[in-house]
Amino acid sequence: MNAIILDGDSLTIKDTVRIARQGAKVALADAARAEIIKVRNYIEENWLTENAPPTYGFNTGVGKLKDYAINQADNDRFQRNIVLSHCSGIGEPASEEIVRAMMAVRINAFCLGVSGLRIEVVDRLVEMLNRGVHPVVPIQGSVGASGDLAPLAHMVSVLIGYVEAEAYYQGERMPAPQALEKAGISPIVFDLKAKDCLALINGNSLCAAMAVLNLHDAEMLMKTADAAGALSLEAIRGEQAAFDPRIHLVRKQPGQIATAENIRRIIEGSRRTTEAARAVRLEDDILHPKHTARIQDQYSFRCLPQVHGSCRDQLEHAKELITRELNAATDNPLVFWNELGALEFLSGGNFHCEPIAFAMDLLTIALVEIGNISERRLFSLCDTTLNYGLPPNLAGKPIGLNYGYGIISTAAASVASENKTLAFPAVADTIPTKSSQEDHVSMATWACRKTRQVVDNMPKILGVECLLAARAIFLTEEALGGYKLGAGSQALYDALRDAIPFQQEDSYMPKQTTPALEIVRSGAFLETIENKIGALK
Repeated sequence: MNAIILDGDSLTIKDTVRIARQGAKVALADAARAEIIKVRNYIEENWLTENAPPTYGFNTGVGKLKDYAINQADNDRFQRNIVLSHCSGIGEPASEEIVRAMMAVRINAFCLGVSGLRIEVVDRLVEMLNRGVHPVVPIQGSVGASGDLAPLAHMVSVLIGYVEAEAYYQGERMPAPQALEKAGISPIVFDLKAKDCLALINGNSLCAAMAVLNLHDAEMLMKTADAAGALSLEAIRGEQAAFDPRIHLVRKQPGQIATAENIRRIIEGSRRTTEAARAVRLEDDILHPKHTARIQDQYSFRCLPQVHGSCRDQLEHAKELITRELNAATDNPLVFWNELGALEFLSGGNFHCEPIAFAMDLLTIALVEIGNISERRLFSLCDTTLNYGLPPNLAGKPIGLNYGYGIISTAAASVASENKTLAFPAVADTIPTKSSQEDHVSMATWACRKTRQVVDNMPKILGVECLLAARAIFLTEEALGGYKLGAGSQALYDALRDAIPFQQEDSYMPKQTTPALEIVRSGAFLETIENKIGALK
């Protein structure tokens, strides 16, 4: 696998996922390396003197202690003290993939050449990432304001080889010096110099890392939701007119247009979703003794493109925000060349994670809505007033003696409801910290963490929808066997039938739910349809 070249401008979500999950290595672009060295040489020649003007984090304290001077003689000790005091994360360790993404994002930020740290520091971080030294980083403790100070400080404690810091190496948790030595990196304490520490810890890299992985997985889930919805449409012999491209083109919403196209492609060639199939009266149809044209299905089917599509549009907006953040300089102060060829130090607030918080809150709400409408579809499949003749609860014969799928439907409802409580936007909350020096914070790390909770919940809802849609088709194979599924729908149904042991008699539900949820969670459901009809929009 070729190394991903980091230049501060072209890091993508896809590449970050490759680094995080596939172990892709990274390297600095030559131009980025040269600029980091040029900037640092100027700093050391012109600023690291006792008579230099007060410059935040160079020769002053940090945060509320910015008015306290730091002597040059004490600067190495000062850098080390910042690391130790800021290792204040709490909670469980972040996953290895999050930590790898975090390290990559931090390195890429330095490639812009405005952070002012030494190239030796950047190279050591690159070496840690490429050799698989993954710092133990507690997942809680950041409010997403001065960046992710606490989490990044834990990363730096390993970089400097602090004896009480810990890292994972080849799956084993151990003291930082031991992990570095096993990886072939010098375990001797690595001293930080002026600005090194602030550049390392004062950024949004943990939030950005979590956001990238959330977005990648959410995109897969949204495509999967289209496939699950298409199979449910086949299960109720739904109307195709609602997916006619003319309807969606005049709405002009790109996500809606793409979703409708996905549904059309999946059910292409379907005879089940025709008026002839709907004219077949199923024996459990208590509401329709005589066939009349359906005309319209309920909203969870008919408005699937509008709902799924709107959620897709929020995903695309979030991807734009996060892609910009992946290639941003987010520490403070930043250094810039002026028209005279000298460096200026500018204090600002690029570390504030507001864009990431908004992106993740929007993504959370979008995923919650995907779960909400999926739950309504799977509910409909079990309800005799909504399912057009399917057995109540999708129970096998004899009904009554067999209960069916009402409780697994309820389980999906419980997860959908849980998701709703996670939809409150984290960015709408703020809590002043550090003597109100940080009087407004983004809470982006919590936004990312609760997005992940919803991401992890989604296969449980979509998996149940897939299970019930397949069950409904299974129960009507005899009555509707002459009305074939679409080519894509058939491939999905076949994959589910291969994994799920349906029978008429009630059976141990975990034997059905476990494979149904796993086929969604693993991406196998999406892979099945894309292998059949090509990549979904």
